[in-house]
Amino acid sequence: MRVAARMQNPALGWAGAAALVIGGLWLAATFLEQTGTPANSHPGARHYTYQVVNVYPHDRTAFTQGLAYADGFLYEGTGLTGQSSLRKVELKTGRVVQFYSLPQEIFGEGITLYDGRIVQLTWQSKVGYVYDLKTFRLLQTFPYRREGWGATYGSNRLIFSEGSDWLYYYDPETLRQVGQLQVRDGGKPVRFLNELEWVKGEIFANVWQSDRVVRISPKTGNALGWIDLQGLLSVEDRVVPVDVLNGIAYDPTGDRFFVTGKLWPKVFEIKIVPAQSSR
Repeated sequence: MRVAARMQNPALGWAGAAALVIGGLWLAATFLEQTGTPANSHPGARHYTYQVVNVYPHDRTAFTQGLAYADGFLYEGTGLTGQSSLRKVELKTGRVVQFYSLPQEIFGEGITLYDGRIVQLTWQSKVGYVYDLKTFRLLQTFPYRREGWGATYGSNRLIFSEGSDWLYYYDPETLRQVGQLQVRDGGKPVRFLNELEWVKGEIFANVWQSDRVVRISPKTGNALGWIDLQGLLSVEDRVVPVDVLNGIAYDPTGDRFFVTGKLWPKVFEIKIVPAQSSR
């Protein structure tokens, strides 16, 4: 998000794409050096890969910052200054059926759904938005003194990330902080926590500038496992420049996972499997 966030137009051109790749390689090296990863994670963290179950179309101009699922639809928060939005998207067709445009000066970030509402963070504006789930009517704003990255809801708490190794718990009614949690793998901090999803009592987090998702204990902050999502996009999918993996949505009724990325042309429904299994 944050190097690519400087893009004001997703039509990068090849020079911009090359610069983005170089920046991404540098950040990837920093990531490998500074965070717990599958290569150096502690023995208790299990490793997983995936099987693709279905592929759905996705608006490749959408700079995806947050993803959620409810009642047959994906809800998506997008970023970039002047282009940020909140969307309701028909899963099978990728058609946007409801749309809310954020103020031109706002860089939209992660979203989550709870109790008939949608919460959306912003990157550096230090404000969050609360909408009515059905109408997208803006119900209120609230102060958020950090950078906003990812958001999810679980165990009667809102959970936010800021791109560090810390997660922050907020009361969903008062919208005030009630706790925080440091995420570690074998004693090492897991930094660059980004988009979040609550899954069966665990927190799943995209790790920015990687194709991996870390499974986190919401009580201890320990990394319970790593999901390797490398290889989702084909070479053909990357002919037009794309950005990083970002977006996890979970359907608890159907036990389905959906993942996508910034400027990706597809949403993937996947099944998570132990790493020793074939895709």
